[in-house]
Amino acid sequence: MAKFDGIFEIKGTLQGMSFYKSKDGMLIRKKGGVDKSRIKNDPAFQRTRENGSEFGHNAKMGQLMRKSVANLLSLAKDYRVSSRMSQAMSRIKNLDFTSPRGDRKVWIGIASDEGKQALRGFDFNLNSPFNSVFRSQYVLDTVTGAVTIANFNPATNLSLPQGATHASFSVSVASVDFELENYGTTYSPKENFALVDGSLDLTLTPSGMPGGTGSTFFYFLIEFFQELNGVQYPLKNNSHNVLYLMEVV
Repeated sequence: MAKFDGIFEIKGTLQGMSFYKSKDGMLIRKKGGVDKSRIKNDPAFQRTRENGSEFGHNAKMGQLMRKSVANLLSLAKDYRVSSRMSQAMSRIKNLDFTSPRGDRKVWIGIASDEGKQALRGFDFNLNSPFNSVFRSQYVLDTVTGAVTIANFNPATNLSLPQGATHASFSVSVASVDFELENYGTTYSPKENFALVDGSLDLTLTPSGMPGGTGSTFFYFLIEFFQELNGVQYPLKNNSHNVLYLMEVV
């Protein structure tokens, strides 16, 4: 796909070319393509139909997972998280070795450890990856969802963005049933602390474990703030915040 770098900004269609603006700049796409009815019915496009069906399934499952943590995503995400999540769902779908091509399912693939591994360690904001920001150890209890962090020093165990005076930690647990397309999510209280030298022992405990069936996802959220006149404000529109998928069971 071509990029447009002219002195005039063009949007829409001109001489069979479509011009549109994205986060990567102005892009150009040639109009045209195969008739939709032919793609839908022509045997020659069977593979195209299969790919399209699975692509839509991946996107839908990724959207379901994002909805399960929508409150967290409003605090920490990058602008490509939707497409990255769809790609992860595609890898999981590929682990369905029982369904016919074109009908492979995420809920079958994620039942395997390989499927779960495709999402473990997923960073929702690649501008602030967890392992680059958090420089300590934590212990996750997958029975209760609680996370404990011992001897944590905010001044040295976090990579601190410029201007930050405080941070908060919290954890969440989401149960997502991809087949039934439902979910439940629980949250811990937020532990807020000043970014000064010292030692903290932290325990982050969700209000409970979400009910329902399906897969269970354990999340860690880090937020940064700047204090002014006794009020803490989100630092730089949350651009430095971290949302990390610790574990999938």
